[in-house]
Amino acid sequence: MILILMGVSGIGKTTIGELLSQRTGWAFIDGDDFHSEVNRRKMVAGIPLSDADRAPWLSALHERIARYIQQNRSAILACSALKRQYRERLTEGFAENDFRFVYLHAPADLVRERISLRDHAYMNPDLLESQIATLEEPSIAWPVSVAGSLRQSVDETLAKLREAGQPEQFH
Repeated sequence: MILILMGVSGIGKTTIGELLSQRTGWAFIDGDDFHSEVNRRKMVAGIPLSDADRAPWLSALHERIARYIQQNRSAILACSALKRQYRERLTEGFAENDFRFVYLHAPADLVRERISLRDHAYMNPDLLESQIATLEEPSIAWPVSVAGSLRQSVDETLAKLREAGQPEQFH
């Protein structure tokens, strides 16, 4: 199973992904690590990435997902996956039971507040508005609110995994 945590910048994909990795024992993949240096410089400058900018990044993430599926290993991927076409590219050619999207969401004001409190290497806080504008809410994803505590978000995601038939032995 590949669990893809999606949502806008600052929603908590990396933090929740790392916590889920600890609880499940699954590998954690931070999609941010796959951005090119050119894309990172654009984001630092507050320039939203275009579909063309994202294409090689999505292809690299697709390849990483494919490796885990081929090895029959589970993993958690943190990736904005804002548009339907991005989600389709990430999962192209995979069986529906190979992956699940988890749509992390919260009120925009809360996300803005959290972004103001964090230090990210290259994600300019000014990009949040363009991400909100770009977001195409998924119709096929597990919605998980991150408006509460991290523990609540992680526990809710683990409960959804169990309901989907994943092992009960999570910590």
